[in-house]
Amino acid sequence: MVDDLGWKDLSCYGSSFYETPNIDRLADMGFRFSQAYAAHPVCSPTRAAIMTGKHPTRLNITDWIPGQNPQNRKLLGPTDLHALPLEETTLAEALRHQGYKTFFAGKWHLGDEGFFPEDQGFEINKGGHDKGSPPGGYFSPYKNPKLKDGPEGENLTDRLTDESIRFISQNQDNPFLLYLSYYSVHTPIQAHPDYLSKFQAKKKTLKDTLAIKIRDQGGYTVQNQYNADYASMVYALDKNVGRLIDQLKAQGLLDNTLIIFTSDNGGLTTLEKEHRTAPTSVLPLRAGKGWVYEGGIRVPLIIKIPKKKIAKVVDHPAVSMDFYPTILEYTNISARPEQHLDGINLKPYLEGKTKQTHSIMVWDFPHYHGSGWTPGRALRKGSWKLVYFFEEDRYELYQIEQDPEEKIDLAKQEVVKLEELKKSLNEWALEMNAQTPVKNEIQ
Repeated sequence: MVDDLGWKDLSCYGSSFYETPNIDRLADMGFRFSQAYAAHPVCSPTRAAIMTGKHPTRLNITDWIPGQNPQNRKLLGPTDLHALPLEETTLAEALRHQGYKTFFAGKWHLGDEGFFPEDQGFEINKGGHDKGSPPGGYFSPYKNPKLKDGPEGENLTDRLTDESIRFISQNQDNPFLLYLSYYSVHTPIQAHPDYLSKFQAKKKTLKDTLAIKIRDQGGYTVQNQYNADYASMVYALDKNVGRLIDQLKAQGLLDNTLIIFTSDNGGLTTLEKEHRTAPTSVLPLRAGKGWVYEGGIRVPLIIKIPKKKIAKVVDHPAVSMDFYPTILEYTNISARPEQHLDGINLKPYLEGKTKQTHSIMVWDFPHYHGSGWTPGRALRKGSWKLVYFFEEDRYELYQIEQDPEEKIDLAKQEVVKLEELKKSLNEWALEMNAQTPVKNEIQ
């Protein structure tokens, strides 16, 4: 799991500035999804969805923890949970009950004391606590209560990989769940010193060496990949993914290991304040983290299955909740349909036994966000996508496969389709008992 990694942030997804040869190598071993989605446009809800197989709205975790919650805007966001309930049977608990060793490293962001990884099924926790950003930045001392400091200047991404490799080396004969949740590439953007000069030099070859921004509703969105510091962080991430692959191969485990690589939300491309500049771009997708436009929810997803090497691009949708039932299927553990209610087992699709994945997908973000987002929702049904904004009680409609940039709003032309999707969204909200923002009477 990579934090804030954008859909266009990998070479195999079309980046020409960033370089990711090892992640590309992983893609050549398995399935690369072109239309994979995070469950939510910000982090904590998606992480909760992965751990439970449930939609964030069903869990009532609909904002990053604890969220922004401004009191001076047109609407007041609903009250949501600030921890993943212990009553949920997490993916880690399901595997641990079947004899799997369970290990977590990196960003947790699903609750404070009493709700840490070790309270949710993980035997080992290296660095997971309540904060969403690395409190000490990316270099030791880390100021992380769940991770001992390394030598001064040690890099956090390297360190989390070291801890993961150590765990793998100690469990060659045990089935294991290794959940490596990098803090990278979340802010603060801090260059990896080993790779910065490489991308500073490469930046000089770019047509545009400064960020180009456009105004889009309440935010300013970067249109080009320009940031050498960010590029060095992506490259460091890639180097460490390569180290993990090499370790599994050296121990004879690679062939028998299911690997899932993804991000918790779209890339950080859009910010509310004009004087601030986001570090990356996911063009041609619209907006980024915090938005239910494609740039905020479409993410990289690579799945390498055991015992088969298949380099294939998958064009059907998948979403974060799918990992739970898919992992159970590949580990020959009985499904828990009462738990992973909103995920589907992807194995039949990957094996060519079905051509169907999700017919309807919904992203529910009824809060304000520092990206300029105002409360709203989106629904995708087939090739159509509906976007709703609570402040204006306004709908937009896009034909997402023909128009992935979401440039052509068809709400006025396709009235019948608009009403169909509105009905579907309202039915979904009732089923999920979805909360809505309310008018701010003292604003």
